[in-house]
Amino acid sequence: MELYFRDNFFSSGETEIMDASGRPIGKVDLRSAFGSSLEIFGAAGESLYEGRFLAFSSKWRVLQAGGEEIGQLRWRMAFFSKRFEYDSYGRGVYQLTSPAMSKEYEIADEDGRIVGRFERVSGWMSAGAFRLECGECQVPPLEWAAVILGMNAMQKQSAAAGGV
Repeated sequence: MELYFRDNFFSSGETEIMDASGRPIGKVDLRSAFGSSLEIFGAAGESLYEGRFLAFSSKWRVLQAGGEEIGQLRWRMAFFSKRFEYDSYGRGVYQLTSPAMSKEYEIADEDGRIVGRFERVSGWMSAGAFRLECGECQVPPLEWAAVILGMNAMQKQSAAAGGV
């Protein structure tokens, strides 16, 4: 399945999630320009996932609609590459990796099998927009949207603090 979704320049407001044909299949509500949290809604407007940072932590939590935490994203140290790890709590641990100067990432499962790819398709002075291609895996595509936007929030926090 191929999805397109984006952040907002000031990290607040709603944006659509679209399939490859441009048909809306959900939306992202970026809740606040002053904090990093979001909610993912399905095509019928039902709440599916939430994403936010743990208090006083750089780890990104993904919760299902009822508030149960279903995964956690963390940044992993790596030289000459960008590396994140998503623990989907009983459904697998996934590595999100990219060469240092690239906007393209691969998602690999615990066996090293590539189960998805995504790339940043926006320019330098625009909000983060992403194209996700995912194959068979235990994590649904709209959950990956919450994970990828969390990764984007981590990178923005790091840049604001003078990091990467």
